[in-house]
Amino acid sequence: MEETDSSRWIDCNDRPVDRDPNLPPLRIRLAGHAVTRLVAAFPWSWALLRPGVEAFFDSAATSWDSRTAAGSYEYLEPLAVALGKVEVRPERVLDIGCGTGEATLFLAREFPMAGIRGVDLSEEMVRRATRKVGLDPSARVSFRVGDGSDLPWPENSFDLVVQVNVPLFLREVARVLREGGEFVSVSTLGADTPFDTPERWYKRALSRAGMLPAASGRVGTGTWRIARLSGDERSS
Repeated sequence: MEETDSSRWIDCNDRPVDRDPNLPPLRIRLAGHAVTRLVAAFPWSWALLRPGVEAFFDSAATSWDSRTAAGSYEYLEPLAVALGKVEVRPERVLDIGCGTGEATLFLAREFPMAGIRGVDLSEEMVRRATRKVGLDPSARVSFRVGDGSDLPWPENSFDLVVQVNVPLFLREVARVLREGGEFVSVSTLGADTPFDTPERWYKRALSRAGMLPAASGRVGTGTWRIARLSGDERSS
């Protein structure tokens, strides 16, 4: 089956077949899948992949919200369900790969007493996210440019770390999580999400980072997962 630029597929018999218009183009999904698998298997490969990923998201920032419906109910529903399952009541929350900030601002609404931080590789994404905060004298919500593989915070900084549609950098997640903290990862289109990490790669990465799977599920088109630090990792 071949993908065209329209909202239809052409099958092997040249017959048009409807496809989900919300899916990213096939080439983007395949490229994203390659990135997530390489990063999960060979974390050092991110240094080679990062410039291209950063350039893509800088160029995509202008139309990101309209292209992805990042603030929609359908987009945020898997995150909302996962947050209802976490046990921690966080004082500090980190959103890795925050993009234009829609999920970060959702976290701020869900946890009105917590400090919320968003970080993204793309300077243009962070610029757009910052504009959405408005007047915030207490700086409860803020954004900064940073790399998920080298987070700009010290150890034990957050009670909850969240990421939506982002490759896994679980050693860094484990480093910045406080004792008893939790990690939530969401793929809003399930396995069709460009940066979705397959289950076997996810569990392998968790093990290497000293983390344990706690819960997972599917809602709508999306999937969510929750993990926690193992006792051995925090005591080491």
